[in-house]
Amino acid sequence: MAASMASAAGGLRRAIRRSPLWGGPSRRPLSSQPPPAQATAVRDAFLSFFRDRHGHRLVPSASVRPRGDPSLLFVNAGMNQFKPIFLGTVNPRSEMAGFRRVANSQKCVRAGGRHNDLEDVGRDLSHHTFFEMLGNWAFGGEYFKEEACSMAWELLTQVYGIPKDRLWVSYFGGDPKAGLDPDLESRDIWLNLGVHASHVLSFGPQENFWEMGDTGPCGPCTEIHYDLAGRVGAPQLVELWNLVFIQHNRETDGSLQPLPQRHVDTGMGLERLVAVLQGTPSTYDTDLFSPLLKAIHQGCGAPPYLGQVGAADEGRTDMAYRVVADHIRTLSVCIADGVYPGMSGAPLVLRRILRRAVRFSTEVLRAPPGFLGSLVPVVVEILGDAYPELQKHSAQIVSLVSEEEAAFLASLQRGRRIIDQTLRCLGPSELFPAEVAWSLSLSGNLGLPLDLVELMLEEKGVQLDSAGLAQLAQEEAKLRSRQAEPVQKQGLQLNVHALGELQRRGVPPTDDSPKYNYSLRPSGGYEFNPCEAQVLQLYLEDGTAVASVGKGQHCGLLLDKTNFYAEQGGQASDRGYLVRVGQEDVLFPVARAQICGGFILHEAVAPEGLKVGDQVQLHVDEAWRLGCMEKHTATHLLNWALLQALGPGTEQRGSHLNPERLRFDVATQAPLTPEQLQAVEGIVQEAVGQDEAVYMEEVALAHTAHVPGLRSLDEVYPDPVRVVSVGVPVARALDPASQAALQTSVELCCGTHLLRTGAVGDLVIIGERQLTKGTVRLLAVTGEQAQQAREVGQSLAQEVEAATERLSQGSQDVVEAHRLSKDMGRLTDAVDTAVMPQWQRRELQAALKVLQRRANTAVRKLELGQVLVKVVRQLCERAPGTSVLLLSPQPRGHVLCACQVAQSAMPAFTAEAWALAVCSHMGGKAWGSQVVAQGTGTTADLEAALSTARTYALDQL
Repeated sequence: MAASMASAAGGLRRAIRRSPLWGGPSRRPLSSQPPPAQATAVRDAFLSFFRDRHGHRLVPSASVRPRGDPSLLFVNAGMNQFKPIFLGTVNPRSEMAGFRRVANSQKCVRAGGRHNDLEDVGRDLSHHTFFEMLGNWAFGGEYFKEEACSMAWELLTQVYGIPKDRLWVSYFGGDPKAGLDPDLESRDIWLNLGVHASHVLSFGPQENFWEMGDTGPCGPCTEIHYDLAGRVGAPQLVELWNLVFIQHNRETDGSLQPLPQRHVDTGMGLERLVAVLQGTPSTYDTDLFSPLLKAIHQGCGAPPYLGQVGAADEGRTDMAYRVVADHIRTLSVCIADGVYPGMSGAPLVLRRILRRAVRFSTEVLRAPPGFLGSLVPVVVEILGDAYPELQKHSAQIVSLVSEEEAAFLASLQRGRRIIDQTLRCLGPSELFPAEVAWSLSLSGNLGLPLDLVELMLEEKGVQLDSAGLAQLAQEEAKLRSRQAEPVQKQGLQLNVHALGELQRRGVPPTDDSPKYNYSLRPSGGYEFNPCEAQVLQLYLEDGTAVASVGKGQHCGLLLDKTNFYAEQGGQASDRGYLVRVGQEDVLFPVARAQICGGFILHEAVAPEGLKVGDQVQLHVDEAWRLGCMEKHTATHLLNWALLQALGPGTEQRGSHLNPERLRFDVATQAPLTPEQLQAVEGIVQEAVGQDEAVYMEEVALAHTAHVPGLRSLDEVYPDPVRVVSVGVPVARALDPASQAALQTSVELCCGTHLLRTGAVGDLVIIGERQLTKGTVRLLAVTGEQAQQAREVGQSLAQEVEAATERLSQGSQDVVEAHRLSKDMGRLTDAVDTAVMPQWQRRELQAALKVLQRRANTAVRKLELGQVLVKVVRQLCERAPGTSVLLLSPQPRGHVLCACQVAQSAMPAFTAEAWALAVCSHMGGKAWGSQVVAQGTGTTADLEAALSTARTYALDQL
């Protein structure tokens, strides 16, 4: 019988590990009771329970945009905002430091990064990119295992009315390798609460030991599971609630040390709980999603949602329903919290989510254009009361979603045609070419996320060349690292003989004026027009001029005109693609454009043949170009701000920019101070905040010769020359009488720029180094990256402030003092390497240098005090019944004190009182017990201190 029970338990453990949350539409209802509460009531009941019955403070959900935590793309758990408490870095004077027991419903996004559910969404009935995490916390030992388990059991069984026999629990079964015993305390708590012994299971560290990361706070957890089967057949368990007991710290050497303070951290997904309480086949059948599914059906005219998965889901219609419903929730919540579709990091993930939703809504559900935006009000109706920011920003969310959808639709249609054409050329077992997939992807030209391309191929039963794709990704990374610096004779070049031949033939220089042919939409987005051109000459990789190139060849294209920006003036080259006119479904990826003697050479790969005389249409990579425009306008503002902050002795010595960041070399009379760096950023922020117009115009070079304040480099400019003026029309800026160029940024520049300064968003100088005496190189980021840099800086400043407060409070424990000293080292490393404002970095580095010295001194004092205490104990052991006090002089007049009082002399005479009397005489403090005590003070007269010690002892004895 015992063996049978053990075997059954083992099978159940394996089933829990591998079973999907909701496998299909078959589900037994919870009970025959009245209709279940709506999701809003379930959320409210959770919060009211912990506030009203158990005295918890309700705190608002944090934004899904992590504040000052570069390790996260999105907030993905309820505990994220409380990490300073767990890590011991919370400022003792902050509001958070006073938190003892709190509860909330936290908005969470799991897409991209370590926790990524994006590619699973839609395939099953349970995964989501956005979900709500209900949680309660107890900090600093406010309560621990017994209270946490009792509250959870009370809420689930008494408030929500879940039958007890449908609930199972798991606990930590120990880890002999780590020297951790089983958490029998949790097991016994559950048994005492009435959970049947057969419903209490133990698991190892993989399932029931929670860790924040490779290092840091951690501890065993106990999970509450719900049985979907309801006593019919084998149990089908899904995790409902996870209760984590944080009681250890994972050190850098991998060892576990007990934490001085213990915490409780619990999390329960609202969507899953509501599905259980409403007795629905899946989370998508709850009232958190059913209004959305209904709106999708009405807006698309697709067949009704049936909740099917896998082969039963004909045409993947139900998968599309789930993808669109999930993704529009995520998009709405993220945009309301200030995360917008963009080029990198979380914004790039959000753009992937949006484009995935567009693809499923248009191609599978056959939705009309603009459909996604129409779903936003439904999301606001469902979630707006709980999260008012959705109501506040609903119009902006609709606008952004609709604009992004419209911009992507044309690319999606072209991408589909390219995939179909490529498939027609493949053999039965051939892999889909990595080059084509890459050219379609977000890293390539059309902006189709790679996971979406792979999914579209999967629907056709075709596999992607994953190895080839990985190689292309490596090449892309290398290219980006090279493009952090100006191109120096890189790639294809037109040599002197090739240039001479073109001139002999009378070929005119390339007309690149179409690169300035872009405009600002009323919504604030940019529209970049394609450019039609003729192939004048083709070149092989060795520079040989040819009349045609074949499939797969790397080549250089010389055209009569182009809208590509060729690298010059410190701005990185454009990239993008071209197609032959009349054959728009074959993309020729263009990696870069270079200028050679007035001719612009486009470096491309030919997927098919191309010949001289072909008519082509060029498309720039819009996101890449826009990133360069943002950085170039920011460079001009930075140049102007440096002049204003540092004075007329400041001169630009060079710059380089790409979509990631900008580099600016400046000659200064003295090194920049933190105050000057901060002032420069403030001037840029002011110009950005005013959202001034950027004027650009070509004028005769002679008209720029004597304009006061006009900024230019020591180089040869063309005639006519392009002038870029911020906030002032070019004609007025060049009028010597107006003095306008002394009041704003006016420069000679051939680069591409924003049309208004507001799109820069923000600028943060994140690094500086001296190139030569008197010349400093500054590194800066803009927009979302700048905002993140400021948040990281603010977070680190708060950590330094908290560390200062902890150090000021002092510690009498050597272990705690060592931990504080290590924290100073960790903070110093973080400040040294973080992407943060440089002015703030230098201020924090100076503060940490002082703090580290103080922390190290405190450790030495405590260690010396321990040695002194040890000597005192040895002396007392040699002379039983003797009371001993020792003083040890230290540098700069500091004195350490240690004493031990014989048992026979107590309670009239105690060690703590004796040490206090002596240390108070020296202006210091003391601590300890009746038997042993120690302290510190400052005096130059040790004899007087010893006299005080003798006098006090004799008086007491």
